Amino acid sequence: MTEVRNELVRKRYAAERRFRFYGAAALGLTALFLAFLLVDIVSKGLPAFRETSVEVDVTVDAAEVDPANLAGGNYDKMIKEAFRAEFPDVKGRTERKALSALLSSGGADTLRSMVIADPALIGKTVTVPVLLGDDADLFLKGLLTRVKTTAGAMPLHIAQLDGEEGFVLTGDKAGEEAERQLGLAAGDVIRFKGGALRVTGPQNGYLKAEPIFAPDPAITTLAAGQWDVLAFSVPESNRRISDAQVLWLDQLKSEGRIETSFAWRLFEAGDSREPELAGIRGALIGSLLTVLVAISLALPLGIAAAIYLEEFAPKNRWTDLIEVNINNLAAVPSIIFGLLGLAVFLNFFGMPRSAPLVGGLVLALLVLPTIIIASRAALKAVPPSITEAALGVGASKQQAVFQHVLPLALPGIMTGTILGLARAFGETAPLLMIGMVAFIADIPSGFTSAATVLPVQVFLWSDLPEMAFQSRTAAAIIVLLVVLFALNAVAIYLRKRFERRW
Repeated sequence: MTEVRNELVRKRYAAERRFRFYGAAALGLTALFLAFLLVDIVSKGLPAFRETSVEVDVTVDAAEVDPANLAGGNYDKMIKEAFRAEFPDVKGRTERKALSALLSSGGADTLRSMVIADPALIGKTVTVPVLLGDDADLFLKGLLTRVKTTAGAMPLHIAQLDGEEGFVLTGDKAGEEAERQLGLAAGDVIRFKGGALRVTGPQNGYLKAEPIFAPDPAITTLAAGQWDVLAFSVPESNRRISDAQVLWLDQLKSEGRIETSFAWRLFEAGDSREPELAGIRGALIGSLLTVLVAISLALPLGIAAAIYLEEFAPKNRWTDLIEVNINNLAAVPSIIFGLLGLAVFLNFFGMPRSAPLVGGLVLALLVLPTIIIASRAALKAVPPSITEAALGVGASKQQAVFQHVLPLALPGIMTGTILGLARAFGETAPLLMIGMVAFIADIPSGFTSAATVLPVQVFLWSDLPEMAFQSRTAAAIIVLLVVLFALNAVAIYLRKRFERRW
């Protein structure tokens, strides 16, 4: 018997160890996936918190600015003309257009703000930080292609092809293949003072190249160190920035005219079709207004309903039916509440579409069952002896509930409420049904203004083809997670702050 008992004890301890191991393994795997998710989101979103600009010396032309209407001046023309003046060798229409494409369509906003703040700048030359476009910004952040620059280690001979456009590249050793001798490959860019060539491939023991910037015909030989090679990880045909634009940016960077700063625009601007100009301010304010409406309605109604059902309602089939329906509503998919809001608030009552007021009403219906259930659980957790003691010293039922039970249940009620608020803050599906998915560039000014919310903004940006919107999407997710973490931290603080032990 003793041996059998010892064997049973041994098996029981082994089962407990396996259970602890499985639990620890599950927690470790969950933490690993969570860490991978956070690292991925943060690594993709961090570039959106920085923006790049180029310093341009601009003469504020009095002919382009009306002192009576400073905001209506043709600042874009002044910016582009000043920027093109930095590259006097760029002559052709196509090249000038490609050069101007490096600048953002909102690049003139800084100059406009400077002139409006100080009209005395009219007629003067000022240095303006002009925002770069999304493609130039991504390249400078290393997100479009990696560039390896190597100095030319031997003489390079350049000869123009007879009867066709292009050049022949050879080294200083006859009889050896130029590709192997020079260490060049198709797609590499050869840069030197006075021109730039793109290698197209080998041909009969030499390399053929096409001009990016046509070199001076007098240049036939480049000594070692007078030329360098730019090797791209992504060929020009597969990226949105050309080799010529890369060379222009590299020149500006070498001159110290490129500067990087924190992208306050991300938090100060509304939505935009241009990635470098898009911000989350409109969506963030829309989220706050929407959630404010939701919590203003759901919190008092939810707590009042919980107190009545738990403390005052008679226990009969009607209250049982109400409790079953509340539990069922808590499990209903959120998009059903969006359909309800579309049918009732928009179609029946005619409320404004895409307004935080309507979104707040829908989210209030969504989180109301959660608040009721959490509040009832918090009230039920208060020991009955508290109520009995209050009644024993002469307090009424109402006094016992509101002066004794409710203060003790407040931590649990607030925790459930804030968790419901966090759920409402992150909801997307019900708001899509009431039109909050529209493109809205303006900042909402009230509860009836057209607006969108942060989760919907993430949804919209994730569907756009521009690569720069990927980092904008990840940045918006980071902000959303920070807000949700903050709400959960507040819930923990309130629970600890008002917690009572008995």
